[in-house]
Amino acid sequence: MAYIGRDTDKISNVEVLDNITFDGSSSYTLQKGGSNFTPSSANTLLVSIDGVVQAGNFTVSGSTIDFGTAVAGTSTCDFILHYGIGLITSVSDGTVTTAKLADDAVTLAKMASGTDGNIISYDASGNPVAVATGTDGQVLTSSGAGSPPAFETLPSSNPYTALSNAESGYITLVGGLIIQWGLFGTFGIASTGTVTFPTTFPSNCWTVTTGLWNNNSNALNSLVVARTPSTSQFTWYQGDTGNTGRVGAYIAIGK
Repeated sequence: MAYIGRDTDKISNVEVLDNITFDGSSSYTLQKGGSNFTPSSANTLLVSIDGVVQAGNFTVSGSTIDFGTAVAGTSTCDFILHYGIGLITSVSDGTVTTAKLADDAVTLAKMASGTDGNIISYDASGNPVAVATGTDGQVLTSSGAGSPPAFETLPSSNPYTALSNAESGYITLVGGLIIQWGLFGTFGIASTGTVTFPTTFPSNCWTVTTGLWNNNSNALNSLVVARTPSTSQFTWYQGDTGNTGRVGAYIAIGK
């Protein structure tokens, strides 16, 4: 017979379980909303089969109900009611919504494992993504909305990329400009010679500036570059015939 009384949704401590589909077995799994359900005890269940309310003729173990004898597959389960507080032991996939979770309820221990050093960001669609681990010395950079951040190596803060810190040396600046310097000699009266740069300019030597000096107060004629310098050397000439023991110096610029 049908259940007589208030609608079950009006009784706060009554839960309506899923009806059982009988198949000739004696034991079945209790469920609510497709998930296994463990009642408080057998005494808190009200089961109706083929219009007959069952009482004292079944037992419960966990979420399993056993009627002690086979229930014909032709029989119909009218309803199963549970009075009191039961326990859903298995939740169906995809049934837990955000509203069911309390704020700050998800701990790190409940998060899926990832790669050491990765961090979580969001892509242009708002979906979480893992930012790949960087290397030592890299920093996290952003290219703005629409793209996750990334670990990148910052440009060097040094204004140069190579340096030969010697009496005859050179420095290569960021961008490729090369400045070279050096001394050459000693030489005497009118003479000429060739100086090889400490390093070869990859493309061009644009200019060479020379100087001439000695350790006395006698006037000196200029030391000049005799011809267009190459990327690896230049030729000099000095025409002073009155002094000896001179030393030449130069600065060359190129790229």
